[in-house]
This record gives sequence, C-alpha cells and structure tokens, in this order.
Amino acid sequence: MSQRYFVTGGAGFLGINLIRYLLGRGHGVVSYDLAEFTYADVLAKVTVIKGDIRDKAALEKAMENIDIVVHAAAALPLYKEEDIFSTDIDGTKNVLDAAFNKKVKRVIHISSTAVYGIPDHHPLLETDLLDGVGPYGKAKIMAEEVCLEYRKKGMIVPVLRPKSFIGPERLGVFALFYDWAKSGRGFPMIGSGNNRYQFLDVEDLCGAIYLAATKDEKTVNDTFNIGAKEFTTMKEDYQAVLDYAGFGKKIKGFPAWPVIMTLRALELLRLSPLYKWVYETASKDSFVSIEKAEKLLGFVPEFSNKDALLRNYKWYVANMEYFQKSSGISHRAPWKQGILKFFKLFF
Repeated sequence: MSQRYFVTGGAGFLGINLIRYLLGRGHGVVSYDLAEFTYADVLAKVTVIKGDIRDKAALEKAMENIDIVVHAAAALPLYKEEDIFSTDIDGTKNVLDAAFNKKVKRVIHISSTAVYGIPDHHPLLETDLLDGVGPYGKAKIMAEEVCLEYRKKGMIVPVLRPKSFIGPERLGVFALFYDWAKSGRGFPMIGSGNNRYQFLDVEDLCGAIYLAATKDEKTVNDTFNIGAKEFTTMKEDYQAVLDYAGFGKKIKGFPAWPVIMTLRALELLRLSPLYKWVYETASKDSFVSIEKAEKLLGFVPEFSNKDALLRNYKWYVANMEYFQKSSGISHRAPWKQGILKFFKLFF
C-alpha cells in the first residue's frame, strides 16, 4: 500500500538516497530541509519544502497528510556547538511534537553509534552505556531521550543507531581518502590499521528504515544498531580502494599516540578538518552487534565494508566534475583538507 513519507534532511546524503529508495517502491515523499534540493532526477516526483526543523510553526504547517516521518536531519560535528544542540535536540522535539499534533503515529529517528562514545568493549549492544564524545555525541543522546518521551505518549518511535554510512552522494571526510587514492597516493592510518572498524552502506540503512516503517508497531517501537555484517580490519578494507585505483599504493600505519596529539593541535589551530571522534576512534575497534535488528526487523545487510567503500569511491570518481571546486561541512560536500593536503606529497 502506498504511503506518504515526510523526510527531514531530504536534501542531504541520507535523505536523497532514502527518497530514491521510497520512490522506487511507489510511495509519495515530502522533503523538508533547510538546504536546496538539487536532484534533477527526482525533483518532479517529490514535494520539496524548504524549512528549518527549528521553526516549529513551519514544520507543523508542512506536515499535512503524512503517514510516516523519517527524521534524518541533523547538525553534524563540524557545525557550531549551539547549532548542534538547537538542531539535534530542539529540532527533534519539534519534529516529534508536530507529528504528534498531526496524528502521525510513526516517526523513525536516525540517531548514531556516536552515542556510545569511545567504548572499552565490542561488540556494542543497544543496552550499553551511552557516553557521547563532544557536542554531537551528547546531543544525539539527548535527542534519543526526547524520542522516549514521545513513546510514552503513545507514538511509535523506532530509533536507529547506524554506523558511519557511505555510498553514492557521500563526501565529507571520505572525500579526503578518495582524493588521495584517485591522485595515485598511498594513505596514512592512525595506528597499525589492524583494528576492526564497521561501516554501513547507505542502501542497507535505507532498507533498515523501510523495515522500521513497515513492520509491526510493537516490534519496531525499540532501538536498533545498524551496520555491515561483513568487515575485516581498517587496513584491509581501505586497501581495497587503493587496489582498485590501480597505482600499486599501500595503506601505511603510524604510531597512534603521536598522530592523535598532532591532530589535536591541528584541530585547535583550525588547520585540519578532523575532529576528536574521528581521530580518537580511528585506531580502535569500533563495531556493534546487529543481532537485534536481524532477529526482530529481519535486517539482512547486502554490502560488506569493502563493497560500501568501493561503491562510494566509484561514485566519487564518476561525479568529480560536479564537486571538485566546492567544499562544506556536511556529508554531501568535500571537506577542506587544510594542512593535511601538504602531507599528501609524502605518500
């Protein structure tokens, strides 16, 4: 049965992939985003509303005749702290409140495994301690608390905690790696690279969202980790991209502590785009159990880490002409490399 979906952050990386996914299954879609919706391939099929989730009145006005809300909008770690908190916490409350007032019974909230911070064990379970690093991790925890409040009001609010997800349209920090690979360079790794770090293909995340939207209400009204099922070490998974690039280059590991201290200094001086959660977790194991999602939602991820990285890299190479001269702080824009571009000369 065709449903009408309301997607916050519809102009973003996850948003456009989800919109294409939903349109492909015959559903109607409303995109609500502060950013411009620039996707010519689906523009005629989508109701596009430009708005800020921090504007409660505009949000409620836009949410007419909606069956399901997918709340994917968020201010990412490179945003200012006040914008992260106002968007990720207050904005989430506005989305849920508008849905409640419009009698939309199901709102799927896209959280993050950043809520776990830097853990001391793996795999991580949904019941593990929440200890977010930095404003983004803390805001995501508080946004989940808002979701729990609305569950108590009788709403169905599935909370998905995806690992870092990649695929078509994803740039951000990954554009740095892909730029080096495309330029015939090797790539440095914080630590040996022998740690296991789980990713997620955006198509698999869209599948998980769809399961949360279509499965029985009692089953989905819960919190789920979402990630790839197949992944090896950071070094091996990233090497697959360098091998595909075809220059014979290698991933090279460096002692973690000196690199982390250097990146801390560069971040303070605003010379590097890498933030604490990226560089302080890159040398550590980072993976979650997806058993709960497999068992209750029927989640079956199609793509391994290598598959996801290669799919993203191929999209990057095919679309370079569209974003080569642009930069930004979202997942859809390549981040400025800053002083890191200088180090590229040595690889």
